[in-house]
Amino acid sequence: MADSSPRGGLLASLRGLAVTGLALLQTRLELLAVEIQEEKTRSVSLAAYSVATVILLGAGAIFLAAFITVLLWDSNRLLALGILSALFLGGGLVCLSIVRRLATTPSGLFAGSLAELAKDRAAADAGGDANRQ
Repeated sequence: MADSSPRGGLLASLRGLAVTGLALLQTRLELLAVEIQEEKTRSVSLAAYSVATVILLGAGAIFLAAFITVLLWDSNRLLALGILSALFLGGGLVCLSIVRRLATTPSGLFAGSLAELAKDRAAADAGGDANRQ
């Protein structure tokens, strides 16, 4: 009977360790799933608002250009068209540079998961160091 209790204690400890490890893994996977869902929602919203912005601002710019051109039709229509074209092209180049900068900037996806995994690793290393001493 004395022989089975250390083994039972060891098996129970290993079983507890496995259960704890699985619970930790499940928590991390749930966190990862939440971050993926948040990124998906953010991406869809960003795409929808971007399309709406392009359509509305594009239509507004065309109507503004037509209004100014018709307003200045008798005196300086070519000057008005040239200035408005330069403004639109300049604005487009500014927007292009912003899009390129945003596309090359990391989104921070999985930052929370990576931080939690780093904490887990540090805690495991600290626990291992305490057991070695």
